[in-house]
Amino acid sequence: MGKGKIGSVGSAEKIIPWTELKAWREGVRERGLKLAVTNGCFDILHAGHVVYLENARKEADLLLVGVDSDASVRAIKGPGRPVNTQENRARVLAALESVDAVCIFEGIGAMGFLREVMPDVYVKGGDYTLETIVQEERRFMESAGIRIVLPPGVPGLSTTSTLEKLAQKF
Repeated sequence: MGKGKIGSVGSAEKIIPWTELKAWREGVRERGLKLAVTNGCFDILHAGHVVYLENARKEADLLLVGVDSDASVRAIKGPGRPVNTQENRARVLAALESVDAVCIFEGIGAMGFLREVMPDVYVKGGDYTLETIVQEERRFMESAGIRIVLPPGVPGLSTTSTLEKLAQKF
């Protein structure tokens, strides 16, 4: 099957180029499927990410993960990040059973990605609350009737803490 086709099994085929995202989303709607969306850096995948993505997938028929571009991660996290390139981060995410599709997006923040996708459900990690998620995103979701879900996280697991542990060892 081609890139981003529903039901594909190869991880590379689950990565949807930005230019094909709108058409992919229309195909999901035509099939009557509900779409959950989440986004983030996903720089070094760990068990906290896995649990989070499995919980996110339970919220709809399909889960699309938006991955911040390398430039976006540098702007958000600093010059030493990302550790892994956007292509590698997308490929690892796409290999997870709970993830149906992945799309790399540009820019600081996810508003452009979210407007393009118009999910049925927006999922953010358990380290967020309605008060701490990006308020522009919250207002957009609420005004569009998109359900916001904040599943609990796994305490003590983060890419930043992993990198801090590595720095102490070397």
